[in-house]
Amino acid sequence: MDKSQFKSADFFKKACYFESALVLVAIVLGWIADIDPFENLRFSEAAIAYGVIGTVPLFLLFLTLEQIQLDSVVKIRSLLLETLGPGLHRYHWADLFMLAAIAGISEEILFRGVIQPWMESSWGMAAGLIGSNIIFGLVHAVTPLYAALAALVGIYLSLSLDYGGDRNLLTPVIIHGLYDFLAFVTLMRAYRASHKDLD
Repeated sequence: MDKSQFKSADFFKKACYFESALVLVAIVLGWIADIDPFENLRFSEAAIAYGVIGTVPLFLLFLTLEQIQLDSVVKIRSLLLETLGPGLHRYHWADLFMLAAIAGISEEILFRGVIQPWMESSWGMAAGLIGSNIIFGLVHAVTPLYAALAALVGIYLSLSLDYGGDRNLLTPVIIHGLYDFLAFVTLMRAYRASHKDLD
């Protein structure tokens, strides 16, 4: 097995482990802040419906960005294909769904389950909404534009947390996970189409 194959094969496991570890980070931060990261995570048919419907605008934005030819947007597309494509193209959609689900659960528990309520309790609702999503954008800072887009997506996810008047972490978990899954599948197909010799 050559080195590049090992790296791309290794990527999937490392991504799953890294994303899963964020739950532990959330638990530790929650302990420090005296916040239960899982307090607002409840099963609800309404939250599931809001999550599925709430994924549509985000994925339409993703598809729109796929068509835009501005240099800064093209750079993001290229970076995502170069970094995620080699690690994702060899996997089945069920594997991508598992990775997306892990990412959706762990990142939402950390950012919307701990960091946002922690900031809200210290500085108020608006500061919690904006501050937690500035951090969310910074940890996704592939490029400056990508960081800004991620922060906006984070605000959208935070607003979905309280949709329907009942704070439920399940809604942003579903939006985040389902969006990531659709984005992974789209990136995988684009990578395969541009590397037909891999099939």
